[in-house]
Amino acid sequence: MNLIIRLLLNALAVFVLAHILNGVTVDGYVGAIIVAVVLSILNLLVKPILVIFTLPITIITLGLFLLVINALIILLADKLIDGFGVNSFWTALLFSVLLSILQSLLQSFLKEDKK
Repeated sequence: MNLIIRLLLNALAVFVLAHILNGVTVDGYVGAIIVAVVLSILNLLVKPILVIFTLPITIITLGLFLLVINALIILLADKLIDGFGVNSFWTALLFSVLLSILQSLLQSFLKEDKK
């Protein structure tokens, strides 16, 4: 049940950011849910491989290269999903940073309800 709530909160974050940012588009609520599911799967399967391959540059940049990896995951989701679009790398980078912040805020509200 917690997984479904987290996916719905992530879909809400994607939907809100798609309407705020000019270079990001998503086709409705169902499209946002699909984007949230695909991003979760990509973060589970692809991101660890990219982190391992880019470990030296990540260490040199003190972890800032992880932002680039997150943007690449967003661009990969753009290519995989028809109802989701990101205009450029910089838009994907901004989208990934704002998505992380918004997800953290929404998850903190979820944790406060459990207390």
